[in-house]
This record gives sequence, C-alpha cells and structure tokens, in this order.
Amino acid sequence: MAERALRGTRLGATSYENDRNTDLAPRQEVGYTCAKGHRFTVTLAAEAEVPPTWECRNCGSTALRANGQAPKPSKPSKAPRTHWDMLMERRTIEDLEEVLAERLAILRAQRKKTA
Repeated sequence: MAERALRGTRLGATSYENDRNTDLAPRQEVGYTCAKGHRFTVTLAAEAEVPPTWECRNCGSTALRANGQAPKPSKPSKAPRTHWDMLMERRTIEDLEEVLAERLAILRAQRKKTA
C-alpha cells in the first residue's frame, strides 16, 4: 500500500512537511555595500561569525559590511622561497657552472658511444 502512495513522486526532492509547529533557528540580517553602490542583505544564523566582506551578488566585486567596518589589514607575508632560492643558499654560481660542465661532459661521452 505504501508503495502505491509514493509512486510517481521524487523521493527527497520535495518535502511533504509543513511549517506549522516548527521553530526556526534564530537568524540575523547583515547588510553589505559594494564599491559600485550595490546594497544587499545576507541572512545568517544568529550565532554565526559575520564576515567583514562578501561577494557582491550583482557585480561580483568585494562588498563591505554596511555598518562601515573595514576589514583589518593582514600582515604582509614573506614571499615563498623558490627552488632557485634554495639552490642558491647551498651553491654559488661557480659551483653550478662546474656541475653543469661535468654533466655536459658525461652526456657528450654517452652520445659519442651510441653514435
């Protein structure tokens, strides 16, 4: 009998419950304004940490909270070290030229053997 009652419906796609006798979680409306003047609100949970910036729904730029609080600037981070930086900490240009000359000599010797 239950199988016939569910025939033709998409399970999980539609809720058959109603909102009566249901307590919704407390919410808060937070307003944002982007640099182009677009204003919009975002509904967040009351206990959620409110982000200082949000992506504008109209133009995609970064919008600030409407109460005027600008985000705190982050500390400038140190540039990541590259492979070249780490190599130069261990070797000098002269050492690298010497290693290159040795490797080229080995490759040339192998090429002569096969030719």
